[in-house]
Amino acid sequence: MNIYHELLVEHYRYSPYRGTVNQPSFTINTMNPSCGDSITMAGVISAGTLEQLLFDGAGCVISQATASLLCQATVGKLLADVERYDTTDIIALIGMPLGPTRLKCALLPLDALRAGLIQYRAQSTKENDARSCQSSSSTTTRSA
Repeated sequence: MNIYHELLVEHYRYSPYRGTVNQPSFTINTMNPSCGDSITMAGVISAGTLEQLLFDGAGCVISQATASLLCQATVGKLLADVERYDTTDIIALIGMPLGPTRLKCALLPLDALRAGLIQYRAQSTKENDARSCQSSSSTTTRSA
């Protein structure tokens, strides 16, 4: 058995990153409609760093193992670094070339993580805008 294949099977069967996050900064569900694979990713972000990232899902070895490997590779990294992950990084994580159909499976976790980070940034922007409005209105009230 190829060492990369063994690594994928190990992450598929016994991933330490499969689970749920208490009080996540984001939770996102993605699905590949052509094969039915699904991934839910949830993460905790603090001070611009991805502090925790867990996944759950169902599907083939490639999609589920890649989710585990992606969690392993990105936890503890700055968001700016995580946001740079691309197809090349995913292929390097799994360690073997993939055809177009299997590549879609491997990219599903990356799509989920990217969508989660977009969700987090949008929510953070809304919260900052709300705080800014509250701060402005209380400043206006005080000076009146």
